Amino acid sequence: MKNIAVLILAFGCCVCQVAAHENDDNVHQCSRSTGCFDTLSLTSISQTLGAMGEKVANMAEKITLLESKLLNSEREVLELRSLTAGKPQVAFSAALTESDGKHIGPFTTDTPLKYKKVFSNTGNGYNPSTGIFTAPVNGTYFFRFSMFKSVSPTSNSVVCLMKNDEWLASVWDTSGTDSTDMGSNAVVIALQVGDSVFVELQATRVVYESNLYFNTFTGFLLFTA
Repeated sequence: MKNIAVLILAFGCCVCQVAAHENDDNVHQCSRSTGCFDTLSLTSISQTLGAMGEKVANMAEKITLLESKLLNSEREVLELRSLTAGKPQVAFSAALTESDGKHIGPFTTDTPLKYKKVFSNTGNGYNPSTGIFTAPVNGTYFFRFSMFKSVSPTSNSVVCLMKNDEWLASVWDTSGTDSTDMGSNAVVIALQVGDSVFVELQATRVVYESNLYFNTFTGFLLFTA
């Protein structure tokens, strides 16, 4: 606004200088007549002021319009910020190992599986060192996990999805003769900040993994509470 006002004043000064030169010419032409000089001067000044007033009015109207557009733009920016601010992004996906064929287990106790091949970990809620996802915000989450049956003479695979100490869902294969069976399961659950979710291999059970990434663990935030 200050810059525009300075431009208006500068423009007015230029117009006045032009008018002054025109008046000087008129004075030379009418130097023998005082009445002619007065009439021409007053007429020229009046016309110049009238033109300046019209231009200033037009510029003021344009400035008002620009101010209105600026205010509308600022409101739109604030609305966009309100829509995107405060909405955390939480998502992860990982596989067990990069080894070329490996049995994991059996263990003497129920053991969280450590999915060390991390595909994504937005929000850093998942810890590949422990295999545990810890909820960073209150909300509703989606989780999915898959299991590949052990390649052995008998089926002996059981994994469970856990929330803290609560058993949520499981995948089993403890019978049959197929050596390449696999399964998966999924849940949608509400979590509080600090809740833990992980996949647990049951005691004395095994799973089979390779660099084809049969066993995966995935989760993401659906919406905050």
